Amino acid sequence: MSTGAAETDTQAANAASNSGVTVSSLESTLKEKLGAEHVDIEDMSGGCGQAFNAMIVSQQFEKKNTLARHRLVNSALKAEIAAIHAWTPKCFTPEEWQRKQDEAKA
Repeated sequence: MSTGAAETDTQAANAASNSGVTVSSLESTLKEKLGAEHVDIEDMSGGCGQAFNAMIVSQQFEKKNTLARHRLVNSALKAEIAAIHAWTPKCFTPEEWQRKQDEAKA
């Protein structure tokens, strides 16, 4: 009886490679749907496209708490997130991002 889940490491790797989720596809979707000014995505899965960390800067995050920002991002990436294992976004407004950059230089 098959549950649809990968039963072997090979099947899992094949599923990952077929997910179609890439750093560039995530970046373009975030820029298009959220008007993101800066997107930095790192594939943490060693290239198989199953775990990503993201730094996203968008004016749409203004006056939203962390949960609301994450919900906005997750909504924009609904199909992509369904195809991957782990997604960790960090969301900033342009002003917050600039402050973060200035602090890093100091």
